[in-house]
Amino acid sequence: MASTQQLEDLTTQVRRDILRMVHKVNSGHPGGSLGCAEFLVALYRDIMDRKEGFDMDGIGEDLFFLSNGHISPVFYSVLARSGYFPVDELNTFRLINTRLQGHPTTHEGLPGIRIASGSLGQGLSVALGAAQAKKLNGDKHLVYSLHGDGEMQEGQNWEAIMYASGKKVDNIIATIDLNGQQIDGSTDTVLPMGSFRAKFEAFGWTVLDIEAGNNIDAILKGMAEAKSLTGKGKPVCVLLKTVMGNGVDFMMHTHAWHGKAPNDEQLAIGLEQNPETLGDY
Repeated sequence: MASTQQLEDLTTQVRRDILRMVHKVNSGHPGGSLGCAEFLVALYRDIMDRKEGFDMDGIGEDLFFLSNGHISPVFYSVLARSGYFPVDELNTFRLINTRLQGHPTTHEGLPGIRIASGSLGQGLSVALGAAQAKKLNGDKHLVYSLHGDGEMQEGQNWEAIMYASGKKVDNIIATIDLNGQQIDGSTDTVLPMGSFRAKFEAFGWTVLDIEAGNNIDAILKGMAEAKSLTGKGKPVCVLLKTVMGNGVDFMMHTHAWHGKAPNDEQLAIGLEQNPETLGDY
């Protein structure tokens, strides 16, 4: 288990990776990636029980499914810096014939990628299938998934949410990234979602909040509580309140950087705010 400082140092380096990857190809999604950096670092380096290496069966280990696949920059960075593939492969982000496509896909065989997640709203359905497979196999490990709050406007999610409680899939922890922003504006402007807690509880889930979703210690504490609530007959939902663009001041609290790359000057500012900690690729 890493210390809080080690996780924070890694998060800072991951933010640098995100900025540099998106800037290099003038394409990608930095806002949501930056907002979820602390969560994915904590998940892969502390929270999940992972085996060495990678195989698609995932037997005897926790599994993670990224549903909002457009935040691939943070996912690729965390996977590379957790040993799934060489860090210098981040240089190939969004290039032709790369394994690091703009949205994760499986046919390139990139270690760590379990589903293609370019289309939104599908990740929970896949995660539930994996969770039920673990139950059938007598595997006591957990399945984690991550979803955007804007993504929850997709109807298939609610079929899956209803199914999860109806079938008592209690070995899954679905986390909703509540940053209040999506590509066209705030979620309240595009399509108000009301209370996520009330909705999930009405569908029979156990729900908990992590108010400081960009704080490593708060994430570790909240996810430990979430793990303690599994195995009790109900699926578990974590409402993770984050700031889009976290760690880069001019990208924070706005949808403007959902899918826009920084220019040279903006990159320099962002990197200055996130000093190199573990070595750039």
